Amino acid sequence: MEWEDSTHVIEETDTEMREEIVEPPMYRVIMLNDHYTTMEFVVYVLETVFHKSLQEAIVIMMNIHNKGSGICGVYTAEVAETKIQKVHNMARKKDFPLKCTMEEE
Repeated sequence: MEWEDSTHVIEETDTEMREEIVEPPMYRVIMLNDHYTTMEFVVYVLETVFHKSLQEAIVIMMNIHNKGSGICGVYTAEVAETKIQKVHNMARKKDFPLKCTMEEE
């Protein structure tokens, strides 16, 4: 295979070692049900933190309500941790005990 720009031609041969790209591990962010946080607040958080449409947010909120938890999204570890912290901060400001966790996919 050849790559060419205005000054160089680089050829790749079968004998050259190829560097493999390793994808980072991904984590599911899971929101947990509690008996105090309002459904409206959960929907608001899903829309603002996880960028869900209203319809998606309602479906996830109902899973949380009916099944005890719901998956908010799948992210790299750092992004998942940041989103969880943002949810916890928003909930504390409203005096809700809303919690999120993360687990590797």
